[in-house]
Amino acid sequence: MGKGKGFTLIELLVVISIITLLIAILIPVLRSAKELSQRTVCLSNLRQLTLAWTAYSDEHDGKLVSGRPFGNHTIGRGRRSASLKGWAGWDFSPIRPSSITGPDKGALWPWIKDIDVYRCPRGRPGHALTYATVIAANGCSKVEGTYLGGTGGWDMTESGIRVRGTVLRLTKLTDIVGPGAAYRAVFIDMGETPTSSDFYVYYLYPKWMWYSPPPIHHRDGVTLSMADGHAEYWKWKGRETVEMPRELWTMGSLFSEVLQERDYEPQTEDGLHDLQRLQRATWGRLGY
Repeated sequence: MGKGKGFTLIELLVVISIITLLIAILIPVLRSAKELSQRTVCLSNLRQLTLAWTAYSDEHDGKLVSGRPFGNHTIGRGRRSASLKGWAGWDFSPIRPSSITGPDKGALWPWIKDIDVYRCPRGRPGHALTYATVIAANGCSKVEGTYLGGTGGWDMTESGIRVRGTVLRLTKLTDIVGPGAAYRAVFIDMGETPTSSDFYVYYLYPKWMWYSPPPIHHRDGVTLSMADGHAEYWKWKGRETVEMPRELWTMGSLFSEVLQERDYEPQTEDGLHDLQRLQRATWGRLGY
């Protein structure tokens, strides 16, 4: 019996070329499918967190949970003081078993007792928490032009300024009037533990805060939730939103992303569009 005819060199090269081409086509498709799957989980997490955020308010006379994610902090003095829990708790360490078994869970734990809901699957490795409240959702920092000084009570922070029908800083669920709950942001996926306590967005100025750069880990976009309980994915329109210089900031044993040039003011129309879209969702309007 004669020997079978083998592949010629040309045929072998053609087969290899076809395989290489198929791999080149499939890899981006697989990456895209994986991102879409993880994004779906992230959006579900954001919806659950926002429903818990609303449930907390319903059980606390309409008051919003503190925008601080970790620890307990005290408001007021003496008998009129109150210890308020962070919404996530202060044992959400990079060590997951510690996070799960620790006794000090956050204010939203009665509604969400699954640590995986507090983290996006695409989050930076080592970070057990990747979500933050936007600064206007009863955040910890006082943003210029958004609050009434001296209005904080023993159990809540300063009230927000009202500009026509819009309350800027939200401390009660009833503050959300104009625009409606479908247009006011609550949680945003930073992809890592917040460098500060919440996601900081300016009200009076058209610029990004250096320690709250626009998140870009969801295919150059961001996921966030609105006060009515739905969650959205926004693809950033401006290339400079995605490409503005960034660097890693040390947070103990972890690293977080910050802007390299400190605060950043967009230089293009699309870049400004991205910033203003988030400012409107945060504050309900622009302050400039």
